[in-house]
Amino acid sequence: MWELIRANKRNSIILMATMALVLMALGFVIGAAVSGAPEGGILGLLIATGIWLIMMLISYSSGDQIFLAASKAKPVTHDVHPQLFNIVEEMKIAAALPAMPKVYIINDPAPNAFATGRSPETASVAVTAGLLARLNRDELQGVVAHEVSHILHRDILFVTLAGVMLGSIVLLSEIFLRGMFYSSMGSRRRYSSGGKGGGQAQAVMMVVAIVAAILAPIMAYLLYFALSRRREYLADAGAARLTRYPEGLASALEKIANDPSPQLQSANKVTAPMYIANPFKKKGQRALSNLSSTHPPIAERVRILRNMTHGAAFKDYSNAYAAVTHHKSVVPATAMTKEEIALREGQAKEEKQERQQKQMRQVGDIMRKVNQFVFLTCLCGLKLKIPPNFKADKVKCPRCGNPLNIPRK
Repeated sequence: MWELIRANKRNSIILMATMALVLMALGFVIGAAVSGAPEGGILGLLIATGIWLIMMLISYSSGDQIFLAASKAKPVTHDVHPQLFNIVEEMKIAAALPAMPKVYIINDPAPNAFATGRSPETASVAVTAGLLARLNRDELQGVVAHEVSHILHRDILFVTLAGVMLGSIVLLSEIFLRGMFYSSMGSRRRYSSGGKGGGQAQAVMMVVAIVAAILAPIMAYLLYFALSRRREYLADAGAARLTRYPEGLASALEKIANDPSPQLQSANKVTAPMYIANPFKKKGQRALSNLSSTHPPIAERVRILRNMTHGAAFKDYSNAYAAVTHHKSVVPATAMTKEEIALREGQAKEEKQERQQKQMRQVGDIMRKVNQFVFLTCLCGLKLKIPPNFKADKVKCPRCGNPLNIPRK
């Protein structure tokens, strides 16, 4: 495992350095083009570095909380959903994490999940209400294990910081291109007044800067998405290893892919790679594995997991990956030790169906608890759900008329 973490960190540093070079080069070219002199390139580089440092500091200090707030995730206690808490705790123990991740629920019918945080000590796991309603325990365990694997592999900080780097490149390009659009007439007058040779040189630099401003974000997106897809494969491998039941995650991914719910409302292009499945849906189209996709095709991920018929170790996932994709394994060779991890049996089919039906009935109550509803049970057996904006101190039971006191915190 430590070999995998080291390889992951090394690849992260390489990608971050590459994206940093793209950002600095973009700042230099834009500065030189706008000023018409190489000295302006130094100023542009310094401005680009300043933008990146400010966004990086904000992201490192509170990026996870910003993301959770933007996703409308609400923290929950063990009382709200004991099964979810128990599963997160199980995976925390299996992964030997130093601290229990905080648990959040997003009130959205689209099934999905993500992990965030600066380190394993400050990590959080968030799942949607739709995910809780549709998955049985084995499937939910597979999804949580996938997110815990991201925490264990140190993916969560990288994705946050790389997202900020990407956002800095996009922001710098947008500022320059919009500025060019609004000041094109003034730019032409500057070229014509600066002498034929100087004007032509500045015009060439401006064309180079425009091309760089268009291509730099595209290149950064491709780098970001490529490594994000690789990390999804590795998190799938880690989930199979932690649960010893690859079918749980495979079945969960199928349900997520085939779910008819609307698109997840809080997702955007930068945060999309953090989710277990691509949160963007295109009506009438299947998710394609191409250069611009944030995730590998779910059908391929499912086939790889279901090809793990001999064990749940990294080497078993590597063999299944090679058999399905006919490509070189995404698991680093140093991480494929000789460990043997036997597969386990899943729950009985009847038990799965019973649990799923119960979860479907309870999902409404789960979100009411998250939204601070008060639950009361009358002596006649009727259960009342009191909204947080109910002001009275008592409520009358609609069945027997018995007055019930409403506890206030």
